[in-house]
Amino acid sequence: MLLGTWNLENLYRPGGPFGPKDKAAYEAKLAALATVVTALDPGVLGVQEVGEPEALADLLETVGGTWHVALSALPDGRGIRVGVISRTPLEVLADTRAFPPKVRPVQSDDSGAVSDGAGRGFLAVETVTEAGPLRVAVAHLKSKLLSYPGDRFFPRDEGERARYGAYALHRRAAEATALRALADVLLAGDGRARDVAVVGDLNDEVQAATTQIPLGPPGSEIGTPGFETPDKGDAARLWDVAPLIPADRRHSRINAGRRELIDHILTSHRLVHRLTEAGTGSGPGPEGALRLPSVGADPAAHHSESGSDHAPVWVRID
Repeated sequence: MLLGTWNLENLYRPGGPFGPKDKAAYEAKLAALATVVTALDPGVLGVQEVGEPEALADLLETVGGTWHVALSALPDGRGIRVGVISRTPLEVLADTRAFPPKVRPVQSDDSGAVSDGAGRGFLAVETVTEAGPLRVAVAHLKSKLLSYPGDRFFPRDEGERARYGAYALHRRAAEATALRALADVLLAGDGRARDVAVVGDLNDEVQAATTQIPLGPPGSEIGTPGFETPDKGDAARLWDVAPLIPADRRHSRINAGRRELIDHILTSHRLVHRLTEAGTGSGPGPEGALRLPSVGADPAAHHSESGSDHAPVWVRID
């Protein structure tokens, strides 16, 4: 079975401020996205930036076949949310934006306003595969691309840039902590006995502090001597599958010409030892590589030829 995650980039029907400008552009986007989904043929795919549920329905109709869908009811201010599409029925276990106890609201702008929860809800589902129950949490953490008052994407000065960078980092860290709390619920005390995956756009790279927070106890990373040696941290630990992705494909977005892996799949102990392959794009080999655009500070300036400015990240499970 293939398990994946993909940021679909502003999946709206045409006519609104965030979606394609007209029907032709919308149909071209759907066709590009559907080609990738068809090539991947996922059993379970976490998705981000679903602006309208109807647009996701249009995409799945374009793909064809029977799909089960679960979407968060907690979108952000511009209406984007996370979700899961699956070939098998889904049960929603949680849909939450709450910070865990003891994590206080974090400052969000110069006015002193605070964020008391994640900007977009985290969705947790369970489905039953041939190997048994699989629990999946999907997240989309605070973006590294900064925005400023007045719908600006460029700061007035370096002081403003630094402050808003700190506000964004603090919020992403709090969101990562909330995501870890949700993972604890799904692991239910022992990831050695349960298939659990946390997937999504974490908006930073593998070694970033905010990406490390959801992993739980350190140690035993893939590719290290401790990976095959059981220890007491295995019950709570999650493993980032990034080291399994071929080095030349270990990126899911291009930012200012620089390749970066900001979309992640984290797996429990039981699941990580059943992974047979990992990658990005629509599949292994040169034909699976996607032509990604290079994004800059202004996301509105991007016109994607690939249907999304992100590549899917995926794993195959034995």
